[in-house]
Amino acid sequence: MEKLESETLMLNVGPHHPSTHGVLRVIVELDGERVVDLKPDLGFLHRGVEKLAESKTYHQFIPVTDRLDYMAASYNNFAYCLAVEKLLGLEVPLRAQYIRVIIGELSRIFSHLFWLGTHAHDLGAMTPIFYALREREEIMNLFEMCCGGRLTQTYFRIGGVAADIPEGFVEKVKAFTNHFPQRVDEYEALLTENPIWMERAVGVGVLSKEDAIALGASGPMARGSGLALDVRKDNPYSSYDHFDFEVPVFEGGDVYSRYLVRMEEMRQSTKIIDQAIDNLPPGPYLAEAPRYVPPPKERTLGEIEALIHHFILYQEGLKPPVGEVYACVESPRGEMGYYIISDGSPRPYRLKIRPPAFVNLESLATMTRGRLLADLIAILSSVDIVLAEIDR
Repeated sequence: MEKLESETLMLNVGPHHPSTHGVLRVIVELDGERVVDLKPDLGFLHRGVEKLAESKTYHQFIPVTDRLDYMAASYNNFAYCLAVEKLLGLEVPLRAQYIRVIIGELSRIFSHLFWLGTHAHDLGAMTPIFYALREREEIMNLFEMCCGGRLTQTYFRIGGVAADIPEGFVEKVKAFTNHFPQRVDEYEALLTENPIWMERAVGVGVLSKEDAIALGASGPMARGSGLALDVRKDNPYSSYDHFDFEVPVFEGGDVYSRYLVRMEEMRQSTKIIDQAIDNLPPGPYLAEAPRYVPPPKERTLGEIEALIHHFILYQEGLKPPVGEVYACVESPRGEMGYYIISDGSPRPYRLKIRPPAFVNLESLATMTRGRLLADLIAILSSVDIVLAEIDR
């Protein structure tokens, strides 16, 4: 009997496929419906952000950072401001640190909600995205109340935040945190023990602890593989050591474990927000450092010296000492870091961003080889990528 010859098929998934969550092209080699190998093809959204930083003053670059991880824009502000403050040796007032934590943890919930809705949609569940967007809209209203921006807030500043939280903000945040845990219970009632959901997620896209370490995974990707890594605990910033919270860790390393991590993280973020609101300290929302920090807006409206100082800092820029620093935060996707080299001029000599989604995406091939093509969609969605952050 004549032996039949077979060959593999090369298939493009994306860059227009909605399940690639942005302009990502994945070149997949298939043997039937089994994935033999794959290669992510990046760069469709590249804007040269790191090179752009060299032509911006340190203050001017803050709004650019929002446009990276637009699902959690404040974390880009957060990491960048921490790096510049480290370079300047600047101490941020305690009130500003707590406000940053509140906005940051709201952003984490905000990001995880959109991930949950789209992830469920990718796996065939339509209802959760409507539920998730309902609560996400509440958070957007809080952001708008606080700083005017709903998606890209540009609220953090070098030395603190742009303005103090408005009257009534605390009460509205408390109203949200009071009912949100019950909403998470609703999501879990829909999904966690749903047999179809478990069939698509349990044992799919396994990333072992050893592979997670070797590939530099962080965030829910690492914690879903049994690694208790969290910058908020391991290298506390912005007074995170003042708050009592747990880092959820699951051992499965699969799509289901990463789902469980994010669900529990939303509950823990609610817990952190409650503590920050209940213990919000009095004091200034911006550091008093005339060489680096503009005076509060209200002073510029009534004092000519403050107005001149404001214009000099924003037009000419601050001049940090010569040196290099790295600072990072725990974003919803993992370790978001900024590395800055200063030559003493008002603009960064070099700036490099460490985006967690870019690093986490490296594990996609490891998790997908040998699985069905349909599993690729579930696995890619479980990584929780943002292409603007990956391509930069």
